Amino acid sequence: MRKLSIVALGAAGALALAGCATDTAPVADDVTGAEIRVWLVGTDTPQEARDYLVDTFAEENPGNTLVIEEQAWGGLVDKLTTNLSGSDSPDVVEVGNTQAAAFTSAGAFLDLSDEYEALGGDDLLPGFVEAGSYDGAFYAAPYYSGARVVFYDTAMYEAAGLSVPTTLDEYISNGIALAEANDGVSGIYFPGQDWYNALPYIWENGGEIATFEGGEWVPGFSSPESIAGLEQIQNVMTNASVAPEDGNEAEAQVPYCAGQIAQLSAPSWFKWSILAPADADAPGCPEKEESLGVFALPGIDGGAASVFAGGSNIAVSANSAYPELAKNALAIMLSEGYQSILGGAGLVPALTSLGDSVGTDATAQAISAAASNAKLTPASPNWAEVEAAGLLQDFFVKIAQGGDISALAAEVDTRIGEILNP
Repeated sequence: MRKLSIVALGAAGALALAGCATDTAPVADDVTGAEIRVWLVGTDTPQEARDYLVDTFAEENPGNTLVIEEQAWGGLVDKLTTNLSGSDSPDVVEVGNTQAAAFTSAGAFLDLSDEYEALGGDDLLPGFVEAGSYDGAFYAAPYYSGARVVFYDTAMYEAAGLSVPTTLDEYISNGIALAEANDGVSGIYFPGQDWYNALPYIWENGGEIATFEGGEWVPGFSSPESIAGLEQIQNVMTNASVAPEDGNEAEAQVPYCAGQIAQLSAPSWFKWSILAPADADAPGCPEKEESLGVFALPGIDGGAASVFAGGSNIAVSANSAYPELAKNALAIMLSEGYQSILGGAGLVPALTSLGDSVGTDATAQAISAAASNAKLTPASPNWAEVEAAGLLQDFFVKIAQGGDISALAAEVDTRIGEILNP
């Protein structure tokens, strides 16, 4: 039995996980009356896919039901830490690709090595297979991916006489010009907590979050290269953005639809948030479709910038009371039918052979360009603790508030180093 060693926010200490066994014996495939609980995070999974999962599971597993319980990204690590170790564990869970290593290395997930080929094998997104594997075993399958692209208001661009930028400097100067030409508008929408969209500035200037050297993780925010990227970020936050300095990136379609955003970098599926109908739970502004443009964030020397490879893995809890039924649910989520629905909603499918399901329009082309150069956070089992502690959110809020970049970078490097090298 291994232990989950996450200590962050409300997690008060190491929690033992029953990774070796549960009090409930594995249930045969012909069981009836079982309820399989699937945790999906946020609203990225479209309703069509959710309905497909529930209905297909009922058809393929007569007498059993599947329920979806939506979770929030905020506080997810703590909630998983607590619930996966309890007797009332969910059966199937979605986890961010950067969080997967913390749970695969701790025995929180069922070993799926024997299911690898049936779930897609070499057709699965390789980077996400790596994120979901530990010590030679496969624990968390890819669910979907999505690189960040830039969405922009073509009418504002035209009124300002601007062209789509080809370099990162041009993107920044366009953003500043748009903010100056439109009172109360973010030329580049950049709320302070949005560390995902800060990373390209670091990477494009040659910096890194942390690198593994000599048997330990060496944080890199205070390197000269990273400092150059942080100075660009502060410039954008100060001169191109009117987003809240302490705000996050959630529900950015609201200010976009209100005409308060000229450009923003967001996950590829954000398009469907903007175009959501007025009667949706989170309404968008489909009337703005004609003026909605998209391009891949340009790099410092042209081409596509290195952007954060967002997305999720999906796994079966080691404490699931119904592991076989849970694996049946997982198989549906990795099926061509289900994954094609995700592709149609702008998510990059877990199956590489379904890449064309995202489409062939300008959005799909931008996604393809961005995904070709996307990067992940450090592959440390302790990285989830960095996220759960909110270190990067706090760091970039202070950057947005005009804090001293070098001092803040040295401080966050120290704290990251303490977590990654316990």
